[in-house]
Amino acid sequence: MTFKEQILQGIPTKLPAKKSYPKDANRAPKRKDILSLKEKQLAIKNALRYFPKDWHKELSVEFADELKELGRIYMYRFKPDYKMFARDISEYPAKTQQAAAIMLMIQNNLNPDVAQHPEELITYGGNGAVFQNWAQYLLVMQYLAEMTNEQTLHLYSGHPMGLFPSSKNAPRVVVTNGMVIPNYSKSNDWEKMNALGVSQYGQMTAGSFMYIGPQGIVHGTTITVMNAFRKILKKNENPNGKIFLTAGLGGMSGAQPKAGNIAGCITICAEVNPKAAIKRHEQGWVDVLIDDIDLLVERTLKAQQNNEVVSIAFIGNVIDVWERFDEENIFIHIGSDQTSLHIPWTGGYYPADVSYEESNILIKENPALFKEKVQASLRRHAKSINNHTKKGTYFFDYGNAFLLEASRAGAAVMAENNIDFKYPSYVQDILGPMCFDYGFGPFRWVCTSGKSEDLDKTDKIAANVLQEIMENSPEEIQLQMQDNITWIQNAKDNKMVVGSQARILYADAEGRVKIATAFNNAIKNGEIGPVVLGRDHHDVSGTDSPFRETSNIYDGSKFTADMAIHNVIGDSFRGATWVSIHNGGGVGWGEVINGGFGMLLDGTNEAEEKLKNMLFYDVNNGIARRSWARNDEAIFAIKREMERTPNLKITLPNLVEENLLKELF
Repeated sequence: MTFKEQILQGIPTKLPAKKSYPKDANRAPKRKDILSLKEKQLAIKNALRYFPKDWHKELSVEFADELKELGRIYMYRFKPDYKMFARDISEYPAKTQQAAAIMLMIQNNLNPDVAQHPEELITYGGNGAVFQNWAQYLLVMQYLAEMTNEQTLHLYSGHPMGLFPSSKNAPRVVVTNGMVIPNYSKSNDWEKMNALGVSQYGQMTAGSFMYIGPQGIVHGTTITVMNAFRKILKKNENPNGKIFLTAGLGGMSGAQPKAGNIAGCITICAEVNPKAAIKRHEQGWVDVLIDDIDLLVERTLKAQQNNEVVSIAFIGNVIDVWERFDEENIFIHIGSDQTSLHIPWTGGYYPADVSYEESNILIKENPALFKEKVQASLRRHAKSINNHTKKGTYFFDYGNAFLLEASRAGAAVMAENNIDFKYPSYVQDILGPMCFDYGFGPFRWVCTSGKSEDLDKTDKIAANVLQEIMENSPEEIQLQMQDNITWIQNAKDNKMVVGSQARILYADAEGRVKIATAFNNAIKNGEIGPVVLGRDHHDVSGTDSPFRETSNIYDGSKFTADMAIHNVIGDSFRGATWVSIHNGGGVGWGEVINGGFGMLLDGTNEAEEKLKNMLFYDVNNGIARRSWARNDEAIFAIKREMERTPNLKITLPNLVEENLLKELF
């Protein structure tokens, strides 16, 4: 069968032969055995409803084995035989180009060069899934191939509930992931529901089909690292030869060494999984691989002496690095951590003094002991960080729940008031006041032709638009504008494309709208093929996350999720091609609500109207909320926008003198 015929078939009419997992695959962690006997039977029953009755006897045994061995039913037998990658949009069988664009993005998320655990449909973060199983993938692709531009596909945590009549202006797909009742949003609730096949963790851009490989976070990480150094260095000092120590080389965390190189420092990134470290080295995202702590010390001292810009992957535990550098008195200028601590008990964080292989056995066979060892390591990890910060190291939480889980483990990470953490979130100190409050966030696009020359043209278009905007930009955002112009001018040289021909760029509403309009005109004129717009959920409006995206909200509303919910609803009727809303993402299940969108630009007048309407709201919804929280930068930004846009009327806060409050109670 051809590729198109396989897509149109959906679930095969003939039961395919059982497959063996590739020996060199980077397998997902084995999930813990959490279901009761009756629940295991229910999980099998749930899985079999995708298939004809005469297959049930054979598949029930196989699915039971998967559940026993892996803790999940992935239905690997049904993984298609064709290669998984983003094809030219014209190669997809579809009645509407919007559906073809979504198919392209789904396949990009599952491309082995992009995805962390592609055999298990997991894109990044250890559990950030596109779908729960391969049957869901087959059905979704079939539905998209059949869809007209007056239908909408509704996905419940990967499951295609079906095509419903809608309108040309409605989204073609509406995605929800992990949207459970709040009282059932603890870690074990996710484990149980995911094992039953009724809910999944979509992370941020995995379950919304907008992941573009580590590049998606490189830019944000670059801005973070650059500005972290700006906070601690003298005005004329640069980061050359200065150390950024962190951990994690998986999906999103794999961006750290590349960002460190762009920022111009020595990056040392520890990773316990050799396959992940080797993959990033082979892809050119990290310069040097070292698996011996003595050699790491030697190489680091050499890099410092020579004021080098270099990234080093240490295959081992980051705790050993923090402790050894303390003993050797090697000064760490900035430090952080980007391990997947949103899933600390299932492979997101590995304890010291236990090998990677032994840890994976413990996760499956003795989860209680594994948890005990993780918490002991978190205490040890925090203790060593504290030793370094006393010497002057600037440490920030990278929004991966490090401080949250360390505090739960009893580590010394609390401030004197025993409410706040002693170290800031990177959003509190850097991205919040410098970017999000002004409306700057991770705008991204994908050239659906798959041609690198199309990406080159879009890079030039975006750079020219930003240069024009900067000429009339106020002083308050000149630094952000220049950082992003520098970024886009050097983007190709940094070789960040993995999978689809995609790019990311931090821009505000004005920048996003003008860049998108220029793209749409280029498509109309036949200069480039269609373009998919999107963004990371980690943005101005998309995410309510009290320990990350909204950690610089101080009016008591940081635990509310109105902004993210309004964002996805507002985008849906203003022109998005697809929208998504997720529980969990980055900091953990039950800790965050985040939403995103995708939009196809096809060169039409309708696309131009939609992009102007939707992108404007997508950004300014968040600025309005941040200004109501009394954030100075956001108040400045929303007032400026109201002056330019007469139709925009925002409720502004009246500021209160602190002295007035002191004697009231």
